[in-house]
This record gives sequence, C-alpha cells and structure tokens, in this order.
Amino acid sequence: MKHIIFLLATFFVFITTSCTSDSEDDLIEAVENQNDTNEDQNSDPANFVTYVDDIRPILQSSCVRCHGNPPTNGAPFSLINYSQASNRSNQILSAMSRSNGSPGAMPPSGRLPQSTIALVEQWIADGMPEN
Repeated sequence: MKHIIFLLATFFVFITTSCTSDSEDDLIEAVENQNDTNEDQNSDPANFVTYVDDIRPILQSSCVRCHGNPPTNGAPFSLINYSQASNRSNQILSAMSRSNGSPGAMPPSGRLPQSTIALVEQWIADGMPEN
C-alpha cells in the first residue's frame, strides 16, 4: 500500500510541475512562423487582427471579470469597449507580457499563451482596427 501511495504522490508531483504556462521555449517556433506570415497579412486587410473578431473575445474571457463597468477587485480602468481597449492597448500588452508573479502581471490567474499575446501585438501593429 505504501508503494502505491508513493507512486501516486510521485506521479502527482511530476504532473503538477510539468504543466505550467511559464515556459515560452515551446512557443518560440510558432511566433517565428507567425512573423514570417506577417508580410502576407499586411498586404491583405482582410487578414488584419481586429478588435471585434480577435481582441474583444480575449478581453471578455480574461479581463472583464475585473476590468468591467465599474472595475472591480482593484482594477484601475474598464476594458469593455473598443475605445477603452485601444486607449489602453500598450498597458494591456505590457501587463499580459509580464511573467506570473511579477508586479502588475495580468490576468492574475496566470499568464496568457504567447500566441494570445502575439495576437494583441499584431493588433497594435496593424493600427488597432475595430472591424
């Protein structure tokens, strides 16, 4: 019985420590591939990242819980519409890019995937189109 408990505890520790979102090592290739296609996206406005199609769903699922109207849990501003998001775009990107545990890292539940952060970067680079 002690042998089984030891194996289960070892397995639990292994799974818990190996499943984190802090590592960007496995995401670097995907970001490089996305950067390779940015020239194609910039030549075709239909491929631009837009607030309505791409950014609003990210904000609604990850930010509006605190950055609603009115802001709660100590959030200093709302992010419920295009105007608010575009005015705070650099602050959003900066907070999303911080490592877990860093002061001001957002969302508090944990760092978003690098592909999501890259989407916000692309939206800013595309001039923050709404539609």
